[in-house]
Amino acid sequence: MTLRQTFSSAAATSAAGDIGHLPEWDLTDLYPGTQSPEIQGDLGRAARDSEAFEGRWKGTLEVLAREGGLVEPIRQYEELDELLGRLVSYAGLVYSGDTTDPAGAKFYGDVQQKVTDASTHLLFFTLEMNRIDDALIEAAMVADPALAHYRPWLEDLRKEKPYQLEDRVEQLFHEKSVTGRAAWNRVFDETMASLRFDVNGEMLTLEPTLNLMQDPDETKRKAAADALAATFAENIRLFTLVTNTLAKDKEISDRWRGFQDVAESRHLANRVEPEVVDALVAAVRAAYPRLSHRYYALKAKWFGKERLDHWDRNAPLPKVASRTIPWTEARETVLSAYRRFSPEMAAIAEQFFDKGWIDAPVRPGKSPGAFAHPTVPSAHPYVLLNYQGKTRDVMTLAHELGHGVHQVLAAPQGPLMAPTPLTLAETASVFGEMLTFRALLDATTDPVQRKAMLASKVEDMINTVVRQIAFYSFERKVHTERREGELTSDRLNAIWMDVQRESLGDAIRLGPGYELFWTYIPHFIHSPFYVYAYAFGDCLVNSLYAVYREAESGFQDRYFALLKAGGTKHHAELLAPFGLDATDPQFWQKGLSVLEGFISELEAMEE
Repeated sequence: MTLRQTFSSAAATSAAGDIGHLPEWDLTDLYPGTQSPEIQGDLGRAARDSEAFEGRWKGTLEVLAREGGLVEPIRQYEELDELLGRLVSYAGLVYSGDTTDPAGAKFYGDVQQKVTDASTHLLFFTLEMNRIDDALIEAAMVADPALAHYRPWLEDLRKEKPYQLEDRVEQLFHEKSVTGRAAWNRVFDETMASLRFDVNGEMLTLEPTLNLMQDPDETKRKAAADALAATFAENIRLFTLVTNTLAKDKEISDRWRGFQDVAESRHLANRVEPEVVDALVAAVRAAYPRLSHRYYALKAKWFGKERLDHWDRNAPLPKVASRTIPWTEARETVLSAYRRFSPEMAAIAEQFFDKGWIDAPVRPGKSPGAFAHPTVPSAHPYVLLNYQGKTRDVMTLAHELGHGVHQVLAAPQGPLMAPTPLTLAETASVFGEMLTFRALLDATTDPVQRKAMLASKVEDMINTVVRQIAFYSFERKVHTERREGELTSDRLNAIWMDVQRESLGDAIRLGPGYELFWTYIPHFIHSPFYVYAYAFGDCLVNSLYAVYREAESGFQDRYFALLKAGGTKHHAELLAPFGLDATDPQFWQKGLSVLEGFISELEAMEE
């Protein structure tokens, strides 16, 4: 049974109403189905080839470096990385399509276990590579152009050297990940997918309930907020246990590896200097009064209130007609905006629609939110959405297609060097959003609609910059306090409320139940400290877009060169052609000034 057959009945339900037919992805470009001979064959080959790789190359790498023979094992390692990546990508996409399906969950767990077992035989390789003397590796790259091709990967690899452990300890960490962090991630995902929220007698999953928080009817927004709080409260003990366990798991790993700061391992993975992140965080927090506090006070005035309730934060503006945006219109809106910037960019994005690379309907059990999964360079990315016809859903489509375009362009770098650090991984997605927004805004002449569009964009940017930095502050406090012992549910709630009050300001009333809203944020579970990458990307793109608006020619070529680089260059090297420098404290002010400018434009409309 193929995944397409599995999902066919659900899609018809999701396509009801004014949205039109919504596409489902076709995963057969990866494998024909979960029980296909190709899956079993690749799992067997992965096990055999990984074991053979270890038997052939373990203990030989230093000699090979001296004799000029490192390229062959690196290429074999890259091929195995591609094979294992294809398997685990397919299993993960099947699972995300319905995390409550027992057969799909078992398939995902089984593949994850077998990939972990196979990759255990590969652990020695990077550890042994890092034991080779720096001068010897450098001499080998100078002598062999084929080895020099892998210089970016080798240099990145050696940044991990101070934190790597003895081989058997690394193996233990690796093997136990299936029953440790990965298992707790799965508990969270399956719990979230199985939760139901009672909204005025209708039992909804998470995505439709969150969607009601943007409904024009305040009674529906409040009912959704109350339903979220009630269900989160019923499950708070589990969410608290998951959070405490994963924070302790990270603390153990950090302590063994020698990381001092709670976010240091994320900074290393992102190839970004801690002081750059600190400057970003400081700039955004200092700007809270000029950004979120100022905007929400303005929005409260529009609603005729002194303060907005927390369920009003993302509400559409009063007395502004809203409508459901059909899928075909969303597609054309994004593609036409991309096309105006670059026909090549639009052509890449169009493949996602035409070739079954998008899964758009809301379904029970489906992973909430949205993502673009790069899979492996020999295949192509896939995009998951939960499309419900809102303007924000169109922006989400533009965002995820930006990721997809980036992943397609970087794929020729190969499995080892195509992945982009998170700080730059948001560049194309946020840029795609900005292109789409600007195209829509430029075409809007009605003042009321223009105001609504500007307000929606400001809220998206606040959610991307202010909210994500508040999330980062929450994580820092949680992980720091967890080093001293477990945190109670009440303490987690209190930390959440502290950072939310600071970031949102006095114009938002954080009523009963809001203290529980930390529980559903998946980034806290799957990728600790990931969240600042969104703010990094948004501020970077604002500066980048300003360069684009002022550039006479050549911007598109430089932009595509940035995307095609994948993970082969540091952010400083990639931004230099645009005259941008993330280490300059003023860099962040430039990005934040774009958001300030939109708020000023909204204030001017009141005069």
